[in-house]
Amino acid sequence: MRQISLLFFCVFFLSHLISCSMFKKNSVKRDNYGMNYRSKSLSDPMYNPIRKKVALLTLFNESPYGGEDLSIFATEELRKELGKSRDFIVDPMAPQIFGSGKEVYAGGGVKLVQMTKKAKSAGVNLVMYGRITKARVRQNTDEIGVMRNQRSFAETEIELRVFDVNAGKEVLVDTQDGNVDDKSLRFYLDENNSNEEYRKNLLRYSVQVGMRKFVPKLIDLGEKLEWVGRVAKIIGTKIYVNAGRSSGINIGDILKVTTEGQEIFDPETGAMIGYSQGEVKGSLEIIDYFGGDGSVSILHSGGSVTEGDFVELY
Repeated sequence: MRQISLLFFCVFFLSHLISCSMFKKNSVKRDNYGMNYRSKSLSDPMYNPIRKKVALLTLFNESPYGGEDLSIFATEELRKELGKSRDFIVDPMAPQIFGSGKEVYAGGGVKLVQMTKKAKSAGVNLVMYGRITKARVRQNTDEIGVMRNQRSFAETEIELRVFDVNAGKEVLVDTQDGNVDDKSLRFYLDENNSNEEYRKNLLRYSVQVGMRKFVPKLIDLGEKLEWVGRVAKIIGTKIYVNAGRSSGINIGDILKVTTEGQEIFDPETGAMIGYSQGEVKGSLEIIDYFGGDGSVSILHSGGSVTEGDFVELY
């Protein structure tokens, strides 16, 4: 009888242990490049980094050619390239915080530093802005003949700057050219309108070539920089974070909660150098998503989490 009771107890204990393990929620610790137990290969379709939120400001055109059309085209080309990346997500509302790229240049970049706290609250990690410093098209055409050979050259030069909101400083200043040439055969006709359209398209193509040269450096930068989010709201036991599915946050992710670091200034110049590390308060576990790009979490460890606290991956 005693053996039967012992056997019954062992069966009950094992079944209870198995059922608990089945229903236990798996929490995951990972870094910016994906889960730690996976390969960090960019070619791996399972590679899932946290995407840094970018405020892409409209580039401005300093050259006498192309006008605003070229500025908008350059900005949209960069937006398209960033959208292909798994390291960035462009926030359509973020430029409202900073204004245009031209305004930032006019302020000598001081405006970016002044708007840092507001940008952090909006969850912006990086601000990208720039200008077209050169844009022109040259054409060489045969003088005689019913049909004439025409060779066209488009020259552009683009400057791109990246400001790290979390560090409070610029992390990239780069210049690329988009010099291209094209050969075409045109009839000897008065085609001023079509030729104007042709020059416009060739200039656009030149800008496209130049903008794509920035992409490898941006991807490399995106891999190195840390992602930082914010606690947006606390309702009861649920803690809402300002990044979710679109940003690459996964259910089960563990986020470290820290306070905001202190501003560090140069004692001689008075210029802000950056921010110190904040104090660790605890950790959160992601349990659900909400809104366009938000997530719901619960306290995993520690305590005293407040709205506005910073979160990052372990």
